[in-house]
Amino acid sequence: MAASPATIKPPRLVKGDTVGIIAPASPLPQIEYLSRGIQFWQKLGYRVRTSSNIKQAGSYHGYLAANDAERLADLQQMFCDPEIKALICLRGGYGSLRLLDSINYDLIRSHPKILVGYSDITALHLALQRMTGLVTFHGPMIYPELGSNRVVPYTQASLLKSLTAAESIGKIEPLTELPAAFTITPGQAQGKVTGGNLSLVVATLGTPYEIDTRDKILFLEEVGEAPYRLDRMLTQLALAGKLKTAAGICFGHCTGCGDLEQENNFLNVIINHLAPLGLPCCYGLPAGHLAIQATLPLGLEAYLDADSCSLVYLEAATV
Repeated sequence: MAASPATIKPPRLVKGDTVGIIAPASPLPQIEYLSRGIQFWQKLGYRVRTSSNIKQAGSYHGYLAANDAERLADLQQMFCDPEIKALICLRGGYGSLRLLDSINYDLIRSHPKILVGYSDITALHLALQRMTGLVTFHGPMIYPELGSNRVVPYTQASLLKSLTAAESIGKIEPLTELPAAFTITPGQAQGKVTGGNLSLVVATLGTPYEIDTRDKILFLEEVGEAPYRLDRMLTQLALAGKLKTAAGICFGHCTGCGDLEQENNFLNVIINHLAPLGLPCCYGLPAGHLAIQATLPLGLEAYLDADSCSLVYLEAATV
């Protein structure tokens, strides 16, 4: 595996900057999320521009927001545009993976900008890390968080701190409002944070954009997958050597992944895969498919304390 490129931090977001809303994956199920998402940024003092492939219901390309060429063009145009300072993804769903082989990574490397999203956007996060070294952000999107009727204060505060702070965002720790976090294997580890949605992490294996976990803090989360499917994906990561080479592993939350009363519930599946590794591992970081979620910079140095199920960032995410 080729050596990782040098880390590139995007310029931080400043009030008055223009935020671009892009749709590299699926379209909105309800168009009103877009107007509320635009208002969210405008009320905070930012200007907003939307990509041309964000369309009214019925005019999109099946389960994709637009065809591949249109979605790719909008992504790259937003990176090139000097007025756009941050790219906020419309939603996940599916489609980002289809763009990876056509992206001009030299263009993005020479125009580093903030990119925020999660779920299907994991494919973009991993590809940009591998090909450019750009720090990106696993965080809320227009759908369903930022375009909701009420954005959770924690979600908003964590997002803005990550994108605007001149210093490290510090500690991300479990929240009492969410299901209890727990230690799988105690200990501490340090490394750059990588990962995202488990399904998309697995989907990159065997490609030029596959996740590099060597000496990294591996973060994973999932939604709507039965325990046996989590088992299959974690087994595939293990067979690919991606678990044992990590410095430490932290799970966010697995939302809608089955009944905890079942003998083979999703928590037991995760524990059975991670505990034998002997690495610092924990479950319950406030990140994933959640209304209340932390924004996690990816590609940035952090310290994992599995005993307290916390992740402490050691440097600012932006410059």
